[in-house]
Amino acid sequence: MAEKSEKKEALTFEDALARLEALVSEMEGGQVSLDESMKKFAEGMKLADFCGRKLNETEKKIEILLKKSESGAPVWSEFEAPPAAEKE
Repeated sequence: MAEKSEKKEALTFEDALARLEALVSEMEGGQVSLDESMKKFAEGMKLADFCGRKLNETEKKIEILLKKSESGAPVWSEFEAPPAAEKE
C-alpha cells in the first residue's frame, strides 16, 4: 500500500492530464469493452479530481503571492495544502 501512495505523490499535473487525455481518446475510439470503459472512466475521474486539486492549490498560492499589505508591499506567507481526501 505504501508503494501506491508513493506513486501517487510522484504524479505531476502534466502527467495526470496527459493520461486523462489518453483515456478519453481510447474511450472515444469505441474499441474498448463496456467493462474496460468503466475501469478507464473510474481512473479518469480520479485523475480529474487530482488535476482539480492541483489547480486549486496553485490558484491559492497565486492569491497569496498577489496579496498586498495596506502599504502596498507584498505580503509573504506560507501555503499549506489541505490533506488529500482518500476516495475509493
